[in-house]
Amino acid sequence: MLLAEPTFFTVIDSYPIELLFPIREGRSKQQVGKKGRDKGRWSIGIKFCVLLNDLGRVVNWAWDTMNVNDKRFHTVVEPFIGQTIELADFGFRDKNGVPENMKICKKGTWDERMCVETVFSMLTMVCDLKRIRHRLSAYIQMRLAYVVAMFNILLNLFHQRYPQANPFKMSIAEFSLSTSTSG
Repeated sequence: MLLAEPTFFTVIDSYPIELLFPIREGRSKQQVGKKGRDKGRWSIGIKFCVLLNDLGRVVNWAWDTMNVNDKRFHTVVEPFIGQTIELADFGFRDKNGVPENMKICKKGTWDERMCVETVFSMLTMVCDLKRIRHRLSAYIQMRLAYVVAMFNILLNLFHQRYPQANPFKMSIAEFSLSTSTSG
């Protein structure tokens, strides 16, 4: 109910979330995360994949362990075949083909994809999502669902408070519940 409506162009990308330090791998039978590389560094965790509309709102999402390729997330875009064109990076390539509505973009092309970096930055800073402490699948699912709903609600609230703002502007920093104080 709190997901946004798709637009003609949507953007898909994945976001690594660390659950454990690699040295702690295998210490628990309940371990959900798997070992994978994130920006050249090994970590144990999950990948959070989001599909964003052109206003930066989350249209669909999924998650899986960090050791899977981004092509695993083709199911996120398949419900929108015939409705949207999904812009993706080369991580979503598949030798068996990609969904017919997915366009693989070279780095530096399709500036519309830049909104995903802004969204991931806000999720990191405001939602503290780069590293989470949940250990069970149900809790991870709940946390990510909460983050998606909260993110879409706060973006809508921002545009209600500032109706004159550019509709493509994204800001939720003023809603952060950070305990830091400025001097």
